[in-house]
Amino acid sequence: MSVSVVIADDQEMVRTGFRLILESQPDIRVVGEAADGVEAVEAVRRLRPDVCLMDIRMPKLDGLEATKLVRQDAGGATSGTKIVVVTTFDLDEYVYGALRAGASGFVVKNSGPRLLTEAVYAAVNGDSLISPSVTVRLLEHLGSSSPADTRAAAARRLTAQELKVVTLVARGRTNNEIAEQLTLALSTVKSHLSRIQDKLQARNRVEIAAWAWEHGIVG
Repeated sequence: MSVSVVIADDQEMVRTGFRLILESQPDIRVVGEAADGVEAVEAVRRLRPDVCLMDIRMPKLDGLEATKLVRQDAGGATSGTKIVVVTTFDLDEYVYGALRAGASGFVVKNSGPRLLTEAVYAAVNGDSLISPSVTVRLLEHLGSSSPADTRAAAARRLTAQELKVVTLVARGRTNNEIAEQLTLALSTVKSHLSRIQDKLQARNRVEIAAWAWEHGIVG
């Protein structure tokens, strides 16, 4: 199965680099590029890629608004496209907004080729990859002012084991790492995540992580 990708970034060198990295994989095809947010939305609607790598700060329309437009088209041309936000350390507040808008993950531009391709594969498989190096930096401020009673009420929505899983998700751990740390089967971890998503009405593990930080479950 071939994975189709659109790259949206206002820097041509970045787009070229991403294309070289992704097309080194035998099953990934870059089907289009966009230099601004408007082009990104148009390319996604026209090409219907499996994944769109979306920069945040772009001309005409930033990546946050572009992500919202793509994700709002439920049942339409863009409904099957997953958005992976690609960011730098100084854009933390934009990243959280993008995750709330429906992005399926985020990576830091200098994370390296492996993490970039893993993020694409994770998105296609219905999972989300959070760049571990920035998970805490991006989300920890969300829980800094959460009152104790709010934290307790949020925690009661989940079982003790589910809370452990949520905490590790918020720390950027993969399913395999969670299974190893909690001494669980991988299928059990996936079952926990499915129940957690239902309880929290979260679309993916990125929103699970955001919920954990926002409600002070992790600190």
